[in-house]
Amino acid sequence: MNADNRLPGERTAVITGAASRRGIGRATADRLARDGWSIAILDLDDEAAKRTAAEIASNRSAASLGVAADVADEDSVEAAIAQVEARLPPIIGVVNAAGVSSPTDFLDVTTAEWDRVFDINMRGTFLVTRRVVPAMVAAGVGRIVNVSSASAQRGGGTYSKVPYSASKAAVIGFTRALARELGRHGITVNSVAPGPIDTDIMGGTLTKERKAEMSADSMIGRVGTPDEVAALLAFLLSEDAGYITAATYDINGGLQVS
Repeated sequence: MNADNRLPGERTAVITGAASRRGIGRATADRLARDGWSIAILDLDDEAAKRTAAEIASNRSAASLGVAADVADEDSVEAAIAQVEARLPPIIGVVNAAGVSSPTDFLDVTTAEWDRVFDINMRGTFLVTRRVVPAMVAAGVGRIVNVSSASAQRGGGTYSKVPYSASKAAVIGFTRALARELGRHGITVNSVAPGPIDTDIMGGTLTKERKAEMSADSMIGRVGTPDEVAALLAFLLSEDAGYITAATYDINGGLQVS
């Protein structure tokens, strides 16, 4: 274990699902590059991942790599992380942001739909985390942040329904149990639970009417932005967050009070 929990000067953060232009993952990758991290973007869309990495590298003068990966497939994850390890500094951080929604009513949910949502939202979080943890253990320090959702706490009520809410609740349980096991290695594990954020996963660009509807019960009275969530994620990966672990941070404008 790294006695003072300091992060190495040369370090890489892996961010999954980070190629979407309007996504939390992309905003987080850009923020971390600004903060001195080398960036590995894992996304199902190979072309978009490479393009996003190139843009971040140009804008932030940071080492960035875009790699195609299906986070629900073990071999795909292995190949992607192996590329990252070969081309970038040691992996010290990971943000599991890849996710899919599921607005289907429960009576219409098929087994295939249930499995699709859990495969990406929970299995993907497990596979990527399991693959990167050994490098963090070797370094004696690490930061893992998993993106859950206010839907996990509220039982839906935003956009997605039962499969999504259940998978994101599983992410919180995974986070807490993993934090208990990895703390002795200097690795923190936390989750964030965003409320309505104006991203593609919310069903595309939200209209003014839809934004007003989704934020009607919040204290702030608006939906959030990817940059606001990225700021929280970047903090939890920072050196300053070394004494925070097993926590779930709400970022929902007061829609859900835990």
